[in-house]
Amino acid sequence: MKQPDELQRELVQQWLDRANEDFDAAELLLREGGRFRGVIAFHAQQAVEKYLKAVLVRHQIDFPKTHDIGRLLERIAVVHPVASAALAGSDILTPYGVEVRYPSDAPELLPGEEVQAVQIARQTRDQILTLLSSYLVES
Repeated sequence: MKQPDELQRELVQQWLDRANEDFDAAELLLREGGRFRGVIAFHAQQAVEKYLKAVLVRHQIDFPKTHDIGRLLERIAVVHPVASAALAGSDILTPYGVEVRYPSDAPELLPGEEVQAVQIARQTRDQILTLLSSYLVES
């Protein structure tokens, strides 16, 4: 039988795996050009959201069902205030989690905004993976 800490580590890894899938999808679509602007931004937002939720799971901090990156960062600030502050700019992606998914809910993304979204997701990924690296290799 697996120990609780081992189960938790597996759950953190599952969140990271799902975040990586969204990040990889955003990068792949970005290479296809601006035709997929909204989908790219959506996957970038989803990646950031899931990277942040991995940190919360690692610290056993409950979080609501939300796509609001700012709310997730507020919870992370309790255990990692510096990281939370450094990632505050990623909150710009929050509207891409829902609003860009439906016609007339939000204005169309401007050219280049999808590139910025992927850059933010990459920065978030790199910071979160660094933050969790020692935890993930523990036995």
